[in-house]
Amino acid sequence: RKMALFTQYAVAAAKMALDDSALMGNTEMLDTASVFLGVGIGGFEVMESSMKSYFQSNYTRIPPMTIPEMIPNEAAANISLAFGLHGATHTVATACASGTDAIGDALDYIRAGRGDIVLAGGAESTQNGFGFLGFNVLHALSTKWADDPTKASRPFDKDRDGFIMGEGGTILVLEEYEHAKARGAKIYAELAGYGASSDGYHLTAPNPDGIIGARAMTLAMKDAGVTPDQVTYYNAHGTSTKLNDSGETKMLHIAFGEAAKNLHISSTKSMTGHCLGNAGSLEALVCVKAVQEGFIPPTINLDQPDVEGGCDLDYTPNKGIEMPVPVAMSGNFGFGGHNGILVFRSVK
Repeated sequence: RKMALFTQYAVAAAKMALDDSALMGNTEMLDTASVFLGVGIGGFEVMESSMKSYFQSNYTRIPPMTIPEMIPNEAAANISLAFGLHGATHTVATACASGTDAIGDALDYIRAGRGDIVLAGGAESTQNGFGFLGFNVLHALSTKWADDPTKASRPFDKDRDGFIMGEGGTILVLEEYEHAKARGAKIYAELAGYGASSDGYHLTAPNPDGIIGARAMTLAMKDAGVTPDQVTYYNAHGTSTKLNDSGETKMLHIAFGEAAKNLHISSTKSMTGHCLGNAGSLEALVCVKAVQEGFIPPTINLDQPDVEGGCDLDYTPNKGIEMPVPVAMSGNFGFGGHNGILVFRSVK
């Protein structure tokens, strides 16, 4: 009763991750473990209900837990409280790149030797009046598919007109490799690289030339020690908006050059909706599973690729592909020009 919904998602995901990693109950290891969490907004529904109390009371009352439940860092703090993690507890807020950047920052933290275990990911809950109205007035949400909402999220399609909002929480257990091997941990994939850049262009629109976003892709590949032709799969930000999908395609052409035409791409937002601050962490998990299971998920609702609008690559339309995925990349781009890229690799 003292957690906003985004925090509940984060704590639930953390429990599942700790159970899966066999760390639950290992008080010695958890004592030094850290939490890096991406949250784009925070407790929107808490803000909404508290504002109602504020106005109805003639500006004299709000619930006492309004601020502790609303602020973005409360999700990471509650994970620390619930499971006894006493390392660093960081919250990253880079809009829709938040989950990606939290995982990237956690990678740098472990590489720097500051810790061996970090619970990293994202959480978001904005399916309420403030959330829907706030994005709708920006003309970011799909409206033309109201009679058939299952078809509304259609990245890279000629008939796309905006995104569908999703929500939830995703946590990955990141662990230094030798430390994980020594305790016999189940290892799904290697987090091999991270790249980030900032457009410095507009508060809500990406830079149409794609150069700065492509720079983040190039930096991530350099960090991972891979070349464009070695990347098998790219999980696109692919929001189903006119600006993002064509702009992201341009970034891929710049960063990958001729290799872009051989790249397998998909936007799983076509199936999950846009989870905002949790998008990057959820899509990082998709990449991990793609590498582990050898499966490239599809972009559903892709009936007419918008080639004339600049969406001219292979977006894995409507049907996934079973094939080895030795290297996967995930990209996310947030309001304000935040660009975050992660590279995952199979563990030999």
